[in-house]
Amino acid sequence: MSHDAAGRVFAALADPTRREIVRRLAAEGPLTPSRLAAALPISRQAVAKHLASLELARLVAVRRAGREARYELDTVAFAEAEAWMRTIGATWNLRLADLKALLEDPDVRVGEAG
Repeated sequence: MSHDAAGRVFAALADPTRREIVRRLAAEGPLTPSRLAAALPISRQAVAKHLASLELARLVAVRRAGREARYELDTVAFAEAEAWMRTIGATWNLRLADLKALLEDPDVRVGEAG
């Protein structure tokens, strides 16, 4: 996942309304903007703007049938973000293991832990 793509994902998920939209799509499956707006304390136009942000981040996909649009989660971007976080987490786990080894035994050289 590129830094730009990761930035779009995390920026999109930083907003609580967008997180609620994602939660609802995960729980209820594909939904129309009108159905989402009925469940949220915002207008349909505001929901449409939030969906556009989520679509730009590749977190949702839209399926059109005539005049009706249904939004659903696109799991690819979520999986890429999870993999990115796992990589960062692994790096920090190694650093923390080195620090722990150093604190427990000052004779241990950094990089030799676990």
